[in-house]
Amino acid sequence: MKNLYVLSILIVAMFFSSCGETGEQSSSDGGIDQNELKGQSGVQDENATPNILQVALGSKDHTTLVAGVKAAALQDVLVNAGPLTVFAPTNAAFDGLPDGTLETLLKPENKAVLARIIKFHAAPGSYSGDLLRDGQSLYMASGHNVKIAKDGDKVTVNGANILGTVKASNGIVHLIDAVLLPPEEE
Repeated sequence: MKNLYVLSILIVAMFFSSCGETGEQSSSDGGIDQNELKGQSGVQDENATPNILQVALGSKDHTTLVAGVKAAALQDVLVNAGPLTVFAPTNAAFDGLPDGTLETLLKPENKAVLARIIKFHAAPGSYSGDLLRDGQSLYMASGHNVKIAKDGDKVTVNGANILGTVKASNGIVHLIDAVLLPPEEE
């Protein structure tokens, strides 16, 4: 079960890991093609600032995370007005995952576990870097908390370093160097 949690987190991390970079997405690589989106997530406005999902869709380094968001059916959550703060692990953060973890999390029967891991990377509210304080506890969409630590310019969330920040129309995306795992359910 722990490998399943790790896999879910990896998927989320890969989705957000390269916010700000651009690239093409296609459904053939497990991602979401813009033409596949329905409802709120399918709305396109080329003149508006991209929302969190659009930032991920525009990034070649987020195909796995996009696949996880799709598998967990969370596309519309990432386009809602928010605001949301997302802590997005980089692709490098996923390199240490055990073989088969990602594939297991993407299976339909693991949708709830995957959604829980993805939600553990998102906090309701907009927390730009200047609003993150040493010792602060942030409530995450999964129902758990993460701890913020600050030492000079270095900021961490549950021990993961914040590497950069991207502003989206519906919130903030902080790039992090590790995958966050929610506590196991009792």
